[in-house]
Amino acid sequence: MGPVHMNEVECSGFEKSLTECFFNRESVGCSHEEDAGVKCNVPAMGFHERLRLSGGRTPSEGRVEVLAERNGSLVWGTVCSDSWGTTEAMVVCRQLGLGYANHAFQETYYWSGDVSADDVVMSGVRCSGTEMSLAHCLHHGQHLDCPKGGGRYAAGVSCTHAAPDLVLNPQIVEATTYLEDRPMFMLLCAHEENCLSSSADPTRTDSYRRLLRFSSQIHNNGKADFRPKVGQDGWVWHECHRHYHSMEVFTHYDLLSLNGSKVAEGHKASFCLEDSQCDEGIYKRYACANFGPQGVTVGCWDTYRHDIDCQWIDVTDVKPGDYILQVVINPNYEVAESDYSNNVMKCRCRYDGYRVWSYNCHIGGSLSSEAEDTFPGLVTNQHSVSGPPTCSTSPAPLPKTLPPHPALSFQRPAATPALQCERLMLFYSAP
Repeated sequence: MGPVHMNEVECSGFEKSLTECFFNRESVGCSHEEDAGVKCNVPAMGFHERLRLSGGRTPSEGRVEVLAERNGSLVWGTVCSDSWGTTEAMVVCRQLGLGYANHAFQETYYWSGDVSADDVVMSGVRCSGTEMSLAHCLHHGQHLDCPKGGGRYAAGVSCTHAAPDLVLNPQIVEATTYLEDRPMFMLLCAHEENCLSSSADPTRTDSYRRLLRFSSQIHNNGKADFRPKVGQDGWVWHECHRHYHSMEVFTHYDLLSLNGSKVAEGHKASFCLEDSQCDEGIYKRYACANFGPQGVTVGCWDTYRHDIDCQWIDVTDVKPGDYILQVVINPNYEVAESDYSNNVMKCRCRYDGYRVWSYNCHIGGSLSSEAEDTFPGLVTNQHSVSGPPTCSTSPAPLPKTLPPHPALSFQRPAATPALQCERLMLFYSAP
């Protein structure tokens, strides 16, 4: 996704940054099929010698047992499963060289581990998911606290050598952001699914909510299909919208102040995880019609259009100003992925009380000043187009008062005429 910034890169190997190498800024003849990649060598640190999986059906699953010092000697023991989740399991699989986490288990009674290792020797484990060893995660140290004890409640994992990797297309978000004022009587189902702010009153059907709308296009760039954590028998039926939710929270939408505090929020349940479109040569495997299997195939993407319910942030109570629009995919780590660092997208956002602009959209939490100076396209997401777009450059006048029935007015906000024209070209040229 996005433009190609570097072509014909030549390095000596002694540079401190890739941007110090010789390269060609022109991307003529270079497509994403030729994207460069690396595989880094992790030196043998002996981390795997202090961790093992026990009792599983295969070497890649089982109860987690760690080697810890107790009373002056090293003993094997279990890990308390309180707060045990996918990010902790990711560290275990990485430490053992077994790839990525497939599942994290808080009960392992079905795996008969080593009886002599039933005692808990590690509790309160909290990992970010990027650590090389479970010992690098936060934990209680010598002061164990595990009310449930070990045994059947010991932590467990299953690992896999292939995992999905969801990435949001930031250009689509930037090109489709706009405001809509919608009457409350048209939002009763959305209110039932907690898609509105707490100030929304469903009894006042004559009131309206101001919604910051945008489209989401979520690609699976991994090496395994993205599937809901639970099977179809565990999906939740929502009577108001009359559909199943395979994941109760699939994305978080937040509007943040410039200092990072949350001023408005939204969420999108995955009532439909399917292949909207795929790269050339890849066939769709998942469709929601007729209660079909849900997921996102490798090389495909799922599109949530701006005009469907809950695809918004309720900004009714937000004052005009500058903000940060943040979208987080799979925020609760319900499904294991090979990389969580690219699940966050942030945009600068300006709201003047009538219109909204989103710009500088990018994947990840931040960008270095070097990247912003060297590649302005990373923060503006500009595409090079052949020839100027043909569209009107006369911005619509700003209304002084809200219309009497604002839900019938779908006015996409205009920034500068050039920016408006660029956004339209970007949106309609997107796959």
